[in-house]
Amino acid sequence: MTIGVIGLGNMAKALIGGIISKGIFDPQDIIGADPLEAAREKAEKKFQIQVKDNNADVAREADVILLAVKPQFLKVAIADIMDDINENKLIISIAAGKTLEWISKEFEKDVKIIRVMPNTPALVGEGCAAICPNSLCNDADLNLALDIFRSCGTANVVPENMMDVVTGVSGSSPAYVFLFIEAMADAAVLGGMPRKQAYEFAAQAVLGSAKMVLETGKHPGELKDMVCSPAGTTIEAVKVMEESGFRGIVMDAVEAAILRSKEL
Repeated sequence: MTIGVIGLGNMAKALIGGIISKGIFDPQDIIGADPLEAAREKAEKKFQIQVKDNNADVAREADVILLAVKPQFLKVAIADIMDDINENKLIISIAAGKTLEWISKEFEKDVKIIRVMPNTPALVGEGCAAICPNSLCNDADLNLALDIFRSCGTANVVPENMMDVVTGVSGSSPAYVFLFIEAMADAAVLGGMPRKQAYEFAAQAVLGSAKMVLETGKHPGELKDMVCSPAGTTIEAVKVMEESGFRGIVMDAVEAAILRSKEL
């Protein structure tokens, strides 16, 4: 089995690296295409994969085609490959906002399609991807997609009507977390800590806290209570955040991202 990757940007490279490291596909069974010669050369040199300058060549040779292009370029990419796609090939798209129905109509035929919403932490092997197959996909297709995206973090199946919610809580959320880390680091700098060290303390605190949620299985509120000693520093900070409407602001931000995703 071979996989073709159309678009060799950062997300595609993260996935290729994960696929190879987990042994899902060998480098010789991966074919990449990109309009930029520099991108092709980098991918070929780094991963020892085959590269093409023509999308149709990739679709013709591959059993699985990963469409790793931006949404505004998806229509053109599909037009390039549609004549070389049949009912046996699996299409995986990571284009934000493009539904299974939209993609299917562009192919003008019955095609096995899996829609995926990854996020940027996949670049460091800690991504979270939402996966939604169409009715033509079988269990083997779905399991392969899960394996591919779990090579760079976690992946879970969701109904398509939840994809906009996934955008708000996962796809866009790294930006919220980066903003939070920056704000905590700014406060540390205000307190006299060097900037580089402040970022390290703030980022590690977020990383460790997230790991506690995932690995202990405890409710975030319970973990928060463990840190809040009576009349201590933490509960004083929590009081300020509650008075400032911290939870409501976060919920409003996620909701805004969800609504915007629905508009696109």
